[in-house]
Amino acid sequence: MKLVHKAFQKYGAGQVSLVPEEAEDMWHIYNLLQVGDSLRASTFRKVQVPSSTGNVGSNRVRTTLTLCVESIDFDSQACRLRVKGRTIQENEYVKMGSYHTIELEANRKFTLAKKVWDNVVLDRIRQACDPTQKADMAAVVMQEGLANLVLVTPAMTLVRAKVEVPIPRKRKGNCSQHEKALERFYEAVMQGILRHINFDVVKCVLVASPGFVKDQFLTYLFTEAVRQDNKLLLENRPKFLPVHSSSGHKYSLKEILSDPTVTTKLSDTKAAGEVKALGDFYKMLQHEPDRAFYGPAHVEKAADSQAIDTLLISDELFRHQDIATRGRYVRLVDKVRGNGGKVRIFSSLHVSGEQLTQLSGVAAILRYAIADLSEAEDSSDDDLSGLIAIDFKEFVEMNERQREAFIWQNRKESGEMLLDEES
Repeated sequence: MKLVHKAFQKYGAGQVSLVPEEAEDMWHIYNLLQVGDSLRASTFRKVQVPSSTGNVGSNRVRTTLTLCVESIDFDSQACRLRVKGRTIQENEYVKMGSYHTIELEANRKFTLAKKVWDNVVLDRIRQACDPTQKADMAAVVMQEGLANLVLVTPAMTLVRAKVEVPIPRKRKGNCSQHEKALERFYEAVMQGILRHINFDVVKCVLVASPGFVKDQFLTYLFTEAVRQDNKLLLENRPKFLPVHSSSGHKYSLKEILSDPTVTTKLSDTKAAGEVKALGDFYKMLQHEPDRAFYGPAHVEKAADSQAIDTLLISDELFRHQDIATRGRYVRLVDKVRGNGGKVRIFSSLHVSGEQLTQLSGVAAILRYAIADLSEAEDSSDDDLSGLIAIDFKEFVEMNERQREAFIWQNRKESGEMLLDEES
């Protein structure tokens, strides 16, 4: 994203002019926009034009709209962003106060005005406009007959292709149908790699599977590359890294990124850093639970005690429509940074961010143990009666699916999750 112009004061009003240059920039803009902001951008509108004969025709004209934002719709797979609101400036084609929708597009400038520019928003702009923050990793998560081709960017995890091919079982004395189906499957995955991965940007392609599927695929891939004289694949062969996964589904990506072999190779990427931070939190929760807290009330109390070493927080919390709730999390981030703590803002479109969201979206690793913060939430928080309670150890030892089922059941009751920390 390109920053064209800025005129604002920190924690004051002002505006910026930006130009999105690639699809991922739409995710950053989605996180910048809030209900009540002012958005100015050019768009096309169909207007009725009377002719000299009295007939009325319609023409598409380019015009500039200025809206007070009321709703924001983001399609994560297509990376399309639509903003709806009332016009606050009139022009020759549009009346004041009428409802309109703007679809932001790549390489088209827009101006965003806010009443308050806080630290979280400024960090988002710096991240979006930093040329070093690019999508530099891809992953092929596969098993026999199923493959997910995923691009891992600093802001999101995008499934670019899903390949499904029926694979018949091997039969005694006749494996030809099985082998032919596997070959069709590998060919489809190979074409997906060529179609969706930009090797000028991507530094590493993880190929993950249970068993020997990944090895068989890589053998097929480079045998075909030699046969077809595909220089693109042959020149980028060192970028392919085989790793183990338990399945070919997208959720196995977290397991892959936690692999020590992978984290060593990707130690400089934001995605690997988030996975490591979340892994450190779970280890602390298991071995020293008085140094690992989650939930807004407990984390805020730890921040008041200047005890937070690392704050883990989901960017989903900063998109809350209630200004007071958003301000609560912005103040928490400022307080932790002011006390010398580290802050990691997780993308809700990363697998690690999805896991953090299941734990209320905010967690903290403390510098020292605080045993007296495990009392119940303040009465101002949501009513937690009727929830299923378990202890920390039981929760940590759950596998991912069991944990998701437990959280879903509690959310079904009250919208929050409660662990019996005193048991």
